[in-house]
Amino acid sequence: MKRCRSFILFLVALTFVSRGGGETPPLAGATIVIYNKAVPDSVNLAKFYAQQRGIARDHVVGVTCSLEEEISREEYVTTIAEPLRDVFRERGWWTFHTSAEGKESVANSSIQFAAVMKGMPLKIKPTAAQFPGDEPGTGPIANHNEACVDSELSVLALSYKQISGIVPNPYYQSYRGIRDFEHSVLLLACRLDGPTAGIVRRMIVDGIGAEKNGLWGRAYVDGSHGAAPGGAVGDLWLTDITTQLRKVGVPVVFDDAPELFAYGYPMTECALYYGWYSGQVGGPFAQPDFRFVPGAVAVHIHSFSAATLRDANANWVAPLLAHGAAATMGNVYEPYLQLTPHLNVFNDRLLHGFTFAESAYMSMEALSWMSVMVGDPLYRPYASWLQIDAVREPSKVAPNDWKFYHEFASKNVSYSPPEYQSMAKQAAARARNASMLEDLGAMEARAENWSAATVCFQQARATYTKRDDILRVVLQETAALTKQGKTKRALDLVRSVLRIVSEAPAAPLLKKLEQELSVAPALTPPGRQ
Repeated sequence: MKRCRSFILFLVALTFVSRGGGETPPLAGATIVIYNKAVPDSVNLAKFYAQQRGIARDHVVGVTCSLEEEISREEYVTTIAEPLRDVFRERGWWTFHTSAEGKESVANSSIQFAAVMKGMPLKIKPTAAQFPGDEPGTGPIANHNEACVDSELSVLALSYKQISGIVPNPYYQSYRGIRDFEHSVLLLACRLDGPTAGIVRRMIVDGIGAEKNGLWGRAYVDGSHGAAPGGAVGDLWLTDITTQLRKVGVPVVFDDAPELFAYGYPMTECALYYGWYSGQVGGPFAQPDFRFVPGAVAVHIHSFSAATLRDANANWVAPLLAHGAAATMGNVYEPYLQLTPHLNVFNDRLLHGFTFAESAYMSMEALSWMSVMVGDPLYRPYASWLQIDAVREPSKVAPNDWKFYHEFASKNVSYSPPEYQSMAKQAAARARNASMLEDLGAMEARAENWSAATVCFQQARATYTKRDDILRVVLQETAALTKQGKTKRALDLVRSVLRIVSEAPAAPLLKKLEQELSVAPALTPPGRQ
């Protein structure tokens, strides 16, 4: 839903909503840490996370359960759910209501966040036997009883016997912090997990560091252009994300071709990644030396993207973490697209300063289902944006940094698109802000203003100093020239670059482009005869 008030004013107001009062540090008192007593890494990571976040010792809760990622429903109930319910009762974290019929239910909870540590089981396998109290329905959703452990923990307070199908999420699309939400019995469970304990420690440290210093960098959004059956809604999410990011001055490289970003694509300074739809990690993320910026958030939609978190080369979630992401989301079994996190809602809430856990759960229609959130539940990648007291004049912002674009966009978002783009081009050129110039070129290209796009890309290319940034702009500039029918000029540009960077990881992409351009017929530019 669009809002009339400015982005910055909303963020300042949200500061008071999200922080509440009296907690030092914020949110720690509303968080528990759950670990597996049988796994030394789980024990140590729980202690480390609690220390980093200032979480009290009595909020660090161990259970003794299976060492396997996949467990039975009976194992989940007897070794995880029931022991945790006992802890909530004994420690007074739940308050109860007794109905006129004498039935007791949880009325309120003082715990809203759960960090589920590496070593805890990940998923509950389907059971063929009739589970006591369950009433399976018909159809692709109502007759499924498999689930993610963490998604089941989110409804721990319900103590329900129905395990087939979903539990509708009352927090879906909320704009309120979970502590101010009327359904406060929800437990926003996120998992600090990954292929190694070292990766998990790095996720924790990187997230806290990004909160302090800001998550700055470029976003890469990889649409599929409706290639997957029924995929239109997913592409709408990704297109919406691109618009959201540009409104707040986060530069975006958006690709709506059916293929993934190619192996060797110069994906530099990646702070955000959203994409789909491939079963196995590929493209730049398959390059051994690829790294996200510290604190990065990266999500690739696929039905089994989180089928395992222990193999750094399997599916998507584990590889993204292995390459440096601090937070991601995935699915342990087939979720069906509409019941996966709606990435446009998730991204919007992150940008508005909500925690990773709040943003993730606000984006999901269903609980007791297949999604897993992997990252620090308290992580707020854009927390530093809430500390901006006033938007500074562009002249007072250091040029060639990420803040320049963000603060310019935040100040001038209310202008019409033509006015905004004209002002932005002048400001970016004066400041020699290459990332902003590149993004403005991409916006012009999206609007099929190819000549204007070419000018922006040329300026960005002349301003960038790093090889891979230059090569990425060359790819975009070449596409813009080709759209104008300037095939020879595009070919000359590619060849001139290849003479200098023939050994770069992106060189095969440029060589392929050279071959295509060399056999392409000269096109007549639009409007000319």
